[in-house]
Amino acid sequence: MSIENDDPTDLRPPEGPTEVIETDYEIGQDNLVVDKGWLRVDIHNPVFLISGIAIVGFVILTLFTGPIATDAFEGLRDFLTSRFDWFFLIAGNIFVLVCLGLAVSPLGKIRIGGSEAKPDYSYTGWLAMLFAAGMGIGLVFYGVSEPVSHFTSSIGGVVSENGLRTDWAPLGGAVEDSEGARRLAMAATIFHWGLHPWAIYAIVGLSLAVFSYNKGLPLTMRSIFYPLLGERVWGWPGHIIDVLAVFATLFGLATSLGIGAGQANAGLSFLFGIPDNNLTMVLLIAAITSVALVSVLAGLDAGVKRLSEINMLLAGLLLLFVILVGPTLQILSGFFANLAAYGINLPALSNPFGRTDDNFRQGWTSFYWAWWISWSPFVGMFIARVSRGRTVREFLVCVMIVPALASVLWMTTFGGTAISQIINDGYQGVANASLELQLFEMLKVLPLAQISSFIGIVLVIVFFVTSSDSGSLVIDTITAGGKLDAPVKQRVFWASFEGLVAIALLLGGGLAALQAMAVSTGLPFAVILLIGCVALVKGLLAEPR
Repeated sequence: MSIENDDPTDLRPPEGPTEVIETDYEIGQDNLVVDKGWLRVDIHNPVFLISGIAIVGFVILTLFTGPIATDAFEGLRDFLTSRFDWFFLIAGNIFVLVCLGLAVSPLGKIRIGGSEAKPDYSYTGWLAMLFAAGMGIGLVFYGVSEPVSHFTSSIGGVVSENGLRTDWAPLGGAVEDSEGARRLAMAATIFHWGLHPWAIYAIVGLSLAVFSYNKGLPLTMRSIFYPLLGERVWGWPGHIIDVLAVFATLFGLATSLGIGAGQANAGLSFLFGIPDNNLTMVLLIAAITSVALVSVLAGLDAGVKRLSEINMLLAGLLLLFVILVGPTLQILSGFFANLAAYGINLPALSNPFGRTDDNFRQGWTSFYWAWWISWSPFVGMFIARVSRGRTVREFLVCVMIVPALASVLWMTTFGGTAISQIINDGYQGVANASLELQLFEMLKVLPLAQISSFIGIVLVIVFFVTSSDSGSLVIDTITAGGKLDAPVKQRVFWASFEGLVAIALLLGGGLAALQAMAVSTGLPFAVILLIGCVALVKGLLAEPR
């Protein structure tokens, strides 16, 4: 996914009648500006300093504490997901209901950017960018591994020990029912990649778009809360909101980058016999981060935009290849069958109370909801900046539906193919492989396995580069007080530390550490977003309709 800023008039005034908020605050007025030769900085003093010092301290502490950090991260993840799983589920449901409510209400007629604003992109281009926003390292990593994991746990049924369930099956499983297990596995996977995550992104994206393009406020998270905080939003309450947004974005990105590095390492070992260990992982992250820095220095047009186009082409080719050489009819029919299974199981999967599938609900759903929430400033800012001129109804329907359907197609193609290999061919290579290797094990039994596996590795690496580059732009925008033209060296700083945080987390606990930090930053930010829903509705109610 990438964030493009080709248009320098991103924050141009509203077109047509809007309820512009009158404030004496000017973008960058609290910034520390230094311009002496090679030293050029333009940073929001409290937000940048607090975020920067905290992140540097975190990296140093994690690298030097070793095994202690590993135990701490695992304990933190387990505590948060077991104690607050109900909160994450309720929050996710609220975000979906708010989006649906706004879409069908009269507020859906409000146009982003003013009543006379015209869309900056054609429908085709806009929908393609929403699709691009939904693509990422996570889909490549979990495209095979999540459906297969849910399938194998579902077909094994409920397993109890001392009165407690120890299995990972969603809901009640589907013991020894291969087709039932397939439907439940795909429903559970779509639940994690469908309406709920995109409702989270839509809330953030719509809020940023309305308060920037209609209200004339800076493109930062604090602007959303002006209806509730008034001028105090420019003081410490706003600083805290933006600092939390930086932490959430950075650790959400680090989780994705760490997962991607692990899969790229496993793929290189699978194809070329390169050692699959921490040293290789660190060298790989360092090398890919260096490429990301080159992309940052090259600028958006020459760097991330071109890489994003390449990535979308590779993703499309790999998807089409698997559809054509895999179980084509099963994939095409499975797309609709899986959507139906999702609809049938959605009420039960989204229910926060009275369930016994603790491992699935806490280990999968709670982590995912926290991860999506931590990613929401990143993805939300992207979709906000490409959606000027759309009505609220258009925005919500397209943002929630188009990327979700793209995710369903991806999961059906890759996950469905792997499950078909297990059911129809008796091939257990995918089920027995580690999560990082399951994509390559699935491709192994298809034609041109070496080529398709290599494309999969390249896909992960380029997603890593574009995510790092785009993520550094989002964090830099927040820590520069909403400025879009801050010195490029600041983005270099954030891109470097995204890689360092990923390395620190991998060495300090591996996947558990990555998940722990996504959950720990997602929890407080979920509270921020719930309050933000109130501010969004108040802001829309004040708009002329």
